[in-house]
Amino acid sequence: MRTAVIAEKVGMMGLFQDNGDQVPVTVLKVDSTVVDTRTKEKDGYTAVQIGYKTAKEKHLAKPQKGHFAKLKQEPKRVLKEFRVSEDCLVPAGSVIGANHFVVGQLVDVTGVSLGKGFAGVMKRYHFHGDNATHGASRTHRSGGSTGNREWPGRVFKNRPMPGQLGNKQTTIQNLKVVAIDEARNLVMVQGAVPGFDEGMVIIQDAKKRSKQQVGPVPAGLKVVEAPKAETAEVTEAPATTEVKE
Repeated sequence: MRTAVIAEKVGMMGLFQDNGDQVPVTVLKVDSTVVDTRTKEKDGYTAVQIGYKTAKEKHLAKPQKGHFAKLKQEPKRVLKEFRVSEDCLVPAGSVIGANHFVVGQLVDVTGVSLGKGFAGVMKRYHFHGDNATHGASRTHRSGGSTGNREWPGRVFKNRPMPGQLGNKQTTIQNLKVVAIDEARNLVMVQGAVPGFDEGMVIIQDAKKRSKQQVGPVPAGLKVVEAPKAETAEVTEAPATTEVKE
């Protein structure tokens, strides 16, 4: 079982295929750095801790500062831990890139859905509504009766009623990876994913398609080039000889 990755939702666009068909895709920018690992010998289970986006130290609590200082890692805004198998452990400091997935693979994308505020039962649960004629008055969009008779004399839990719509964790399963841009660290999946643009989402291998072809094991790592040391060029001035008359 490979690790999941954290990505940023960039937006939606239409992508043309070789046969001329246009496919609606959501563009996701992978931003995942392995901050720490969990092993069976030390912690009793195997997992990796993924960091998302760089954070300023003034925005971190004291325990968070100590955690990153102990690991000698750059501070991150979000930390998520994902269970993995022993053969899929990734060393700390590694950067996971878009090549973690392959074209044609199915993935599950998790995010927080758009909040739509307080909604009635027709919008929230797709109720049919009351009659528009035959004497119905002021109950056209009503949910109808919610209670019972004398017994049990109360409303059962989980009764569909008006309330908050959206703004909850949602997972869309079996989305197809249509294209990958390793240079810009982009993964394009067919269809829509929950959340707003620039929001955080989690991408993982489809759980219900365990026999499908997946990306590299243990993970698709991005090659980070070390900055070259700047060497000052020393130019020697030409030797001059003074001639005295």
